[in-house]
Amino acid sequence: MNLFELLAGEDNHLALVSPEGRSLTYKQLRENVAGLVSQLHSFGLKPGERIAIAMNNGSPMAITFLAAALSGTAAPLNPKYKQDEFAFYYADTQAKALITLSEEPKAAIAALTPDMMLINAKVNCDGTLSFELIKTGSKLRESSNSSAPNANDVAMILHTSGTTSRPKRVPIRHRNLIASAKNIIGAYSLTAADTTLCLMPLFHVHGLVGCLLATLGSGGTLVCPNGFNALEFWKLVDTYKPTWYSAAPTMHQTILARASRNTEIVKANPFRFIRSSSASLPPIIIEQLEATLDAPVVESYSMTEASHLMTTNPLPPKVRKPGTVGYGFGVEVGIMDSEGNLLPQGNLGEVVVKAPNVIDGYENNPEANATAFVNSWFRTGDQGTIDEDGYLRLTGRIKELINRGGEKISPLEVDDILLRHPAVAEALAFAVPHKSLGEDIHAAVVLKAEASEKELLAHCSTMLANFKVPKQIHILDQLPRGATGKLQRLAMAKLLSIGE
Repeated sequence: MNLFELLAGEDNHLALVSPEGRSLTYKQLRENVAGLVSQLHSFGLKPGERIAIAMNNGSPMAITFLAAALSGTAAPLNPKYKQDEFAFYYADTQAKALITLSEEPKAAIAALTPDMMLINAKVNCDGTLSFELIKTGSKLRESSNSSAPNANDVAMILHTSGTTSRPKRVPIRHRNLIASAKNIIGAYSLTAADTTLCLMPLFHVHGLVGCLLATLGSGGTLVCPNGFNALEFWKLVDTYKPTWYSAAPTMHQTILARASRNTEIVKANPFRFIRSSSASLPPIIIEQLEATLDAPVVESYSMTEASHLMTTNPLPPKVRKPGTVGYGFGVEVGIMDSEGNLLPQGNLGEVVVKAPNVIDGYENNPEANATAFVNSWFRTGDQGTIDEDGYLRLTGRIKELINRGGEKISPLEVDDILLRHPAVAEALAFAVPHKSLGEDIHAAVVLKAEASEKELLAHCSTMLANFKVPKQIHILDQLPRGATGKLQRLAMAKLLSIGE
């Protein structure tokens, strides 16, 4: 089975809805994707060759991803990268072509190597796409009559975030993507009656699998605006009546902040459920979202190496446990010690997973594979425990845990306490170097009302053990984030120039 067979919605049912253009039915989508695959083969691209994509969110990006994954291997890239970053990813993936929309962004085109093709995607009057070969590359290529990919072929290549080291290449096969999409469909009982609002970027596994493929695999409808815009969110909800959406915690907080100005729309358009992934969602935000939007919020746990979903809290009437990330859906979850031994239930250790959606290994990286894969289990790098009901509670990334003179502190716990102060909009606890303790704890906050550092420290002191109370709280206008909205916890001390 390959991704094309996942697009099994009814012919006349809407598949992709574009607020900026025409919508496509499943029949139109399948025919368009098949035609684009033929076009890419006619340009001389062969199975397994990497096709870089640099496009903003929207139906054209969704269609292009499917076509690239079915003709070769899709390599979706953040369109906001600088020229040097594009050059790095082209070289690292050995990309043979780049697909852009309206020959934008310029930085992606400027970074092209002499042997890379440049392909321009054009939107037709009916909302479908066509490809135009702008630059052939230095190598003459003959038209390729390639067969459809099989389940073991690599559909896309992504990279780990690389916040502390060189990004690792993550080859995700068709069978991995299909397994993950089906797990998501099963976990949330998705059907053709569901409409999803796509907020996550489609160069990221959350957007590609958690939003796009899960929706199309269920026969549902994906509303695909040109990216996340907090000012437009509630208008889109009012227009398209989505039954659910999936987003990163920072997006949920922005949506929540604007809900009070859109109470009529909120009441008139209830969600069946709201999903959170890509980072930890503090329990206080879950409480506020559920109270304000009157819909169950299910926090899930995902990674690129697992083609997205690993665990999730279930929907009602099953029990949701805020503060946990639920249990595995189609995924085995365990806790392992540093020696590679699985630990009994209730023990604290590294979270490990095993499932058909987990990749076979990093590409050309035996050193990383030797440490990341143990007895067919994938080591996530996260620390946690599994309770008596099988629910996983994460205590943080192992490399993000703060070791203050031998006392281990979970920064997630400190984040949640700070967020419970009525003046705090965002919070991020982090480690800073310390001469005698090794590490000490600081925190950064963004305020929504007036509060002093002294007041915030006193609030922490009433709810945290002394060794967990931040030594200093930095009040900032905004917290630094990576390309996908992830907070930069490990880089905070350096970004704020905090030394010993």
